[in-house]
Amino acid sequence: MSFNKGNTPIAVLMITLNEGHNLEDMIKQLNNWASEIFVLDSFSNDNTLEILKKYKVVYKQRIFSNFGDQWNYALKCFQIQSRFTMKLDPDERLTKELKDEITINLKVNNYDGYYFDRVLFFMGKKLPIKQEVTRIWRTGKAKFTDVLVKETPIVDGSIHKLENKLLHMDSPNLEHWYAKQNKYTTSEAIAKFNKKDLPFEAILFGNKDNRRMWFKKNFYKIPFRFVLLFLYYYIFKGLFMSGKEGFIWSHLRTEVMRMREYKFYELTKKNNLKDI
Repeated sequence: MSFNKGNTPIAVLMITLNEGHNLEDMIKQLNNWASEIFVLDSFSNDNTLEILKKYKVVYKQRIFSNFGDQWNYALKCFQIQSRFTMKLDPDERLTKELKDEITINLKVNNYDGYYFDRVLFFMGKKLPIKQEVTRIWRTGKAKFTDVLVKETPIVDGSIHKLENKLLHMDSPNLEHWYAKQNKYTTSEAIAKFNKKDLPFEAILFGNKDNRRMWFKKNFYKIPFRFVLLFLYYYIFKGLFMSGKEGFIWSHLRTEVMRMREYKFYELTKKNNLKDI
């Protein structure tokens, strides 16, 4: 059994750490569509490598330091032949409609990159949460922001938004979700402590990246911020319409922000990273 190359001139690039529970489904959906798959693994100790070998996927291993650094290394370490490169995470899924739209655009248009909305599934339920993500670029025309977590590809050239959406299946259970968020919030607290958490300028009336950085930088100054954040998700973003799953996600996302703030406070108080 092996991965069968498709006719879409795109190489899918992934980084992994213990993603065996997601990886096989991801490879199957790329079969007979993508022209190449490359995986940079961070020394997984589950069945990730068994699956990669089973499907004869090209992979390399490297010790993980942070997301921006790992993705930038992945861009350089593989001999990508396809005209375009696509970043995917193992817990994401491409719909047939999105794959068809990508194939058509790569063949008939002349953009240097593409972005689209990613919609969230949590505890098996689709939530009204989406974010714009840039995931496709002309090979050699992108690099990632140098951040510990929440890296973003910066495309050198024109980019175009596609209509169809990417699905984010998130964690298979809450135990996995908590473990992942615990690692992310630690990385974000360290990045803030080292003043490396803002890859873009923090400008309230700038573009969407500038505004996001402004709120990230100033969130801790807002009175009743955790209550307001919960209400923002649950009421303004419409998660009340998603039943108990919507309530749980709104609560947990608020607690993630609280966790990050507490970890940053701990670092500031100790003024070192010995206990991280």
